[in-house]
Amino acid sequence: MADRPREPARPFPLHPSAHEVLAGVLVAARQAGPAGVVAFDLDSTLLDNRPRQAAIVREFAAREGVVGLEGFHARHLVTGFDLREALGRAGLDAETVARWMPAFRAHWLERFFTSDACLEDVPIPGAPDYTARVHATGVQLVYLTARPERMRPGTLEVLARYAFPLPGEGVQLWMKPDDTTVNDEDFKRSTHHALGAVGRLVAAFDNEPGHVNDFRSTFPGATVVLLATGHSGRVGELAEGIAVIPDLRFSDP
Repeated sequence: MADRPREPARPFPLHPSAHEVLAGVLVAARQAGPAGVVAFDLDSTLLDNRPRQAAIVREFAAREGVVGLEGFHARHLVTGFDLREALGRAGLDAETVARWMPAFRAHWLERFFTSDACLEDVPIPGAPDYTARVHATGVQLVYLTARPERMRPGTLEVLARYAFPLPGEGVQLWMKPDDTTVNDEDFKRSTHHALGAVGRLVAAFDNEPGHVNDFRSTFPGATVVLLATGHSGRVGELAEGIAVIPDLRFSDP
């Protein structure tokens, strides 16, 4: 989450048919079967963490007596990556936001990456159904997330609550080690060899341009999909051949 003013993340043009993209992955997964792999990120790809962030804001406001944030809601976070803008939308003036931001940033870092806090997460539209469809093809399904390992219990609870396929036969959950010196990009790249060892990568889904660009480079034969739910802005360019879709809603024709 951004804690200082910056240019908003540039949106990328959507694929003309999200259904075509999602259907194509199912066909390719069915053809590959257990020899293939489909990888999904979690935050902002399968799970919307804005309710978690909103709960953290309300908790901080109640603790510190910040007036006006009692009703702070996930809807105030358009993408989940710009808190200053969201607090302004909720009614706080710029001076108040600036005054509280350092303390809030510390509180956010303390709470956001915890197993308890992630229990607030909800699915991206269509995500439970679509991952179940992918799993039903027989392909290997890997949840590949930069969430730290300490968040595993809460993550599993949320996946179970919303009927996502759970780790077991044909499903794995890969999480970043509890090591703050390893950044998300390096961790995701470090898994590419292991993914290739599981099977041929059929498709990868993520919301971060940098991550999908890396997938595109390492696995040029895979379908690589960017979820246009919002991104950090760390990488502003998208490699050629990446499909951009708004969510994972899918229905049979």
